[in-house]
Amino acid sequence: MSSGLTELLELSARGTLFPPTSRYHGIETATLERHGRTTVYLRRRFVPPADRFALLQEHLVTEGERPDTLAARYLGDAEQSWRLCDANEVMDPIDLTGRVGAVVRITLPEGIPGASGD
Repeated sequence: MSSGLTELLELSARGTLFPPTSRYHGIETATLERHGRTTVYLRRRFVPPADRFALLQEHLVTEGERPDTLAARYLGDAEQSWRLCDANEVMDPIDLTGRVGAVVRITLPEGIPGASGD
């Protein structure tokens, strides 16, 4: 196995292949051996169910809004728009803000409990 592949597998095993802010942080890799070649790939990431997110507020989509601008506004980081997609069970980010009047759930990160009674 090449040293680059070995390093990649070691990083994956430690959960450091992607930074903690990435949707892929902690996702394991797997390898596929075919025709004398080793291919490293990420295992499937499943979108968590909406009940794993504590609602903070709701946002009504207006004309021209994008997932990254909502993430910047509510989460302080435009690159975290994937968190809004997860919390709203949206696979394609365009679907999050594609319809004026749609309601976007603004939540805490997955698994972080909200106020008592949540």
